[in-house]
Amino acid sequence: MDRTERLLDLVALLLDAQEPVSWAELKEAFPEDYGAGTDEATERKFERDKAELLELGIPLTYVQGDEDRKDGYLLDRDAYYLPDVGFTPEEMAVLYAAGSAALASGAFPGRQDLQHALRKIAFFADPDLPAPRVRMELGAVREARHVPQHLESLWTAASTRKSVTLVYASPRSPRPTQRTVDPYGLALRRGIWSLVGFCHERQALRTFHVHRIRDLKMNTSKPRTADFQVPADFRLDDHVPHAPWQFRIERPTEVTLRLSGGLADRAEAHFPEARVTREGGRTTATLTVTNLDPLLRHLLALSPDVRVLGPEAAVARIREMAQAVRARHKGAA
Repeated sequence: MDRTERLLDLVALLLDAQEPVSWAELKEAFPEDYGAGTDEATERKFERDKAELLELGIPLTYVQGDEDRKDGYLLDRDAYYLPDVGFTPEEMAVLYAAGSAALASGAFPGRQDLQHALRKIAFFADPDLPAPRVRMELGAVREARHVPQHLESLWTAASTRKSVTLVYASPRSPRPTQRTVDPYGLALRRGIWSLVGFCHERQALRTFHVHRIRDLKMNTSKPRTADFQVPADFRLDDHVPHAPWQFRIERPTEVTLRLSGGLADRAEAHFPEARVTREGGRTTATLTVTNLDPLLRHLLALSPDVRVLGPEAAVARIREMAQAVRARHKGAA
């Protein structure tokens, strides 16, 4: 019997049992696995299976018998079953819609886990589970033939903290190179999935676009032992920025903006990384910027509800850009 199938059958047997299951009963229930061979070999096999179940969080225990019950193995049902989380139908619908949209993207890490979770939601929800129509731009994921498969492998490797070996086609290299990487996390931005991890060849954190990975293998040795630990201060946002002005191209500089109109009310939503202050009826936002021009182009599109207050270099640059736009359209209706 396949090991996974045996473990599932073992859990099902113990859950269904009304009293402890003895070693003799286990050997009878699994004759090809625990009933064949020497006692020492079959006991070692069962100990390995038991250790794996305990590692998965399944509360398997051995109880010593007394006058009221026999010796054997039990599953603590109270510890095994999770309590009802108590989602409302509306909350259940939102979870289902978001998960379905993620699956529809065609490239999403943890796809099988997500499918399993959605089946659970559909099973336990009211038969008339509302299904709101939701459109998400996840369908714009930059697709390569192996992206879905690679995302699944990276999801597993990052979850179990196992290193991976990549064949990576960097735009800066004339030919693909092989890298050994400790995968810390995955991020989706504007249709592109990025892997952030520690590159053993460069001895530093690096970001890799998943669609540029030509081949990927996860380290399968010592499967229950982690190859690495993610540093406590690691943040994905430090390596895969949300906005173009966060690309690390220039030295960091703080840009202060004055916001007015409807933009002032939406300051935190529009600039989530900014420090927003409101005093005397004025709203200001201060951003740490490492790529100035994309921010200034964005601000020109928001004019006249935004004004650059500093630093002087940013004020001069946006004035120069605005004058160039005016000169280009001079004489236009």
